[in-house]
Amino acid sequence: MTTLAFFTALVGLVGLERLAELVVSTRNAQWSLGRGGRETGQGHYPVMVVLHTGLLVGMLVEAWVRRPAVPAALAGTMLVMALASQGLRWWCITTLGPRWNTRVIVVPGLPLVASGPYRLLRHPNYVAVVVEGVALPLVHAAWVTAVVFTLANAALLRVRLRTENDALSQAMSDA
Repeated sequence: MTTLAFFTALVGLVGLERLAELVVSTRNAQWSLGRGGRETGQGHYPVMVVLHTGLLVGMLVEAWVRRPAVPAALAGTMLVMALASQGLRWWCITTLGPRWNTRVIVVPGLPLVASGPYRLLRHPNYVAVVVEGVALPLVHAAWVTAVVFTLANAALLRVRLRTENDALSQAMSDA
């Protein structure tokens, strides 16, 4: 298998993983809304979907069009980082359980989660997103995609983190 074919298969697997996340997210969002959860930040959600879809498509297009030389050390290191980011993402998902979803939905009266990776960081899932946004494209030296996604994601995360922190603060003050 060529490195480009391997990379294409890897991105395809990540795409399937994202679909699995959406299934879990939809189920969990229904759980939260059924318990009085309030959603905020709906305006930035479509931007997030487009950005994350663009990451997957962009790195494939870049890899197939540019066909860059890929140093083995870069590919190996970035693959380990991308896999580690997936591990962190699923650690977050399993720690939050039914409270995890891709939207900002807070169920009033529930305490903040302070176990798993949340005992170390307030927003560990976003660390996974940032690392993956750099590492996954660089598995095949798609540096343009890595840079563009990272800059666009930084702008999105400013909005997302403010929205999420405000929603969590409001829920804690209402309790």
